[in-house]
This record gives sequence, structure tokens and C-alpha cells, in this order.
Amino acid sequence: MNLSIVIPLLNEEESLKELHDWIVQVMQSNHFLYEILFIDDGSTDDSWEVVSQLSRENPNVKGIRFLKNFGKSQALHAGFKAATGEVVVTMDADLQDNPEEIPALYALITEERFDLISGWKKKRYDAIITKNIPSKLFNWAARKTSGVKLHDFNCGLKAYRKQVIKTIEVSGEMHRYIPVLVKSAGFTKIDEKVVQHQARKYGKTKFGMERFINGFLDLITIWFVSKFGRRPMHLFGALGVVMSLIGFGFALYLGIDKLFLNPTGRLITDRPQFFISLTAMIMGTQLFLAGFLGEIMVRSRKDQKRYEISEEINLRASEKQYSS
Repeated sequence: MNLSIVIPLLNEEESLKELHDWIVQVMQSNHFLYEILFIDDGSTDDSWEVVSQLSRENPNVKGIRFLKNFGKSQALHAGFKAATGEVVVTMDADLQDNPEEIPALYALITEERFDLISGWKKKRYDAIITKNIPSKLFNWAARKTSGVKLHDFNCGLKAYRKQVIKTIEVSGEMHRYIPVLVKSAGFTKIDEKVVQHQARKYGKTKFGMERFINGFLDLITIWFVSKFGRRPMHLFGALGVVMSLIGFGFALYLGIDKLFLNPTGRLITDRPQFFISLTAMIMGTQLFLAGFLGEIMVRSRKDQKRYEISEEINLRASEKQYSS
């Protein structure tokens, strides 16, 4: 199987047949062995009936239907789990992504050996105020925070090496930060390609302005998890030590001032520095304990993957030899 094309969808019945025919035309003209995975994220229209009909007409079409709307990240996760192709391409179902881009993306993965190629919608046909400007701010913040130098993190058109999508876990609303997840998993050959963006032909967008607020909150989460997810003590412990030192410094100052410099002055408890010292030391202790508990939780997870293997040489043959 050369290609698995994963397409999450929500109420896109009008565009599915046209998208399918377009993809099939590209696949056949390039002689690809392929599968198309439609992931119905709880559609309330006739999208699933369209997918069912397409699968009866084309055995390369497969579908997964959710009981309700769980979100795009969960749809991608289900598609990644089911995909069998050497290269996995994701695209949106609204015809704004052009299937003609797929062969070039496939070549970059297979010939140039990239782990991930992300599409860059350099010229967009979206509303300037509600989508273009917020998107530029969002992508700028993501670049600065993650260190991944991409112009369009949230472009639906992406191509992956199979090992990449079998390694990463896409959950919550982290589909916006898949390149960051890929980098955090140890795959560093990430690049982008300018792709054609098309105006929406049917229906309307499923995302509103709230996605940018949620996106920035998710960005903070993924920054923390990628840097300190396996060693929370490095953050909380360091902050706790700093706060404790600040509190101890104020307490030392108050003690020296009361004993040697101004013994007849105000009581220590009447001075604001006392409350700063007390608060800082309490916060320092709490932060240190938070880091300590975080370390215990991380180390107690038996199912946690400690590393990912890139390649193996003759290991399976050795296992068979010892078992025989």
C-alpha cells in the first residue's frame, strides 16, 4: 500500500462524492496503491450514507463512524490507527485542499526521506478578520514557543511517514500542533510545502473564533508537556527553590535588622517583608511538593513509553533462533 488518505469529516455530504472522484483520478493517473479512510465525526446529515455508497462502489474506500462528535483530533487518531499505507496523507473534506498536491507530498516523504511535510496555504481564501489575521498570530506564537519553523501549523493537508503516525498520540484538540508532537517524539525531518488553497464550495466552516483561544491554551499545554512532561521536578522544583530562597532572604534580612541594626524598632510581624517572606516560603514548599508528586506519577506509569526505536537489524531473526 503506497498511500493512506485520512479524511476527518463533519456534515460534509455535499462535497464527499466530488472529493472522492478527484482523489481517485489522481491515484489512478499516478498508479498508486491506495486507501481512502473517511472518519465521520458524528455527522447529523447524510455523510455516512454517502461514505457507505462510495465504499460499495470502490473497495479502496473505508470508513469509521463515531457515535457522536468527539473532535478532529480523535478522528485523526482513529484514522492513524487504521491506516496501513507507507505514506499517510491527511486532508479536509470541504474541498479546500487540492488532491493534485498529493503526488508531490508523497515524493518528498519517499524520496527525500522527510518524516512530515506540512502544507502551507500561502494564499488563503478565508475571511481576513475572523480567520486570516488570527491564524497568522496563532502561527507566529506556535513558531516562537515550539521552535518548529512552519508558517501554517493547522493546515489540514499533511503527509507523514508511517512510523510517525504510529508513534504520536493525537488527543484533546492537539491536531493543531501535530508538527510539535512529531518533533517531541524525536522525528526531526520536518518541512513544509506551499499548497493551493481553494474557497469553500459547500456548507460553512465548523470552527469559530473560540478555536483560537483554545489553541493558545493548548499551545501552553503542549509546551509544558514537551519540555517537562517526563521531568516535572525540573520546573516545579526549580520554581520552588527560587521562591524558598526569596522567602529565606527576606527572613534573614528581617532577623539581622532586628537583632543588630534596629533592635528597638517595630515587631517583625508588623513589617510587610515578614508576610512576603512567609508567602514565598509556603509557595516554594508547595511548588517543590507538586514537582515531587509529579515525578512519582510519571515514574509509576507502567504503560509509559520510555523511548521509540527508529530501526532494527536482525533482532527478529535472533528471537526466532533463541525460541527454536
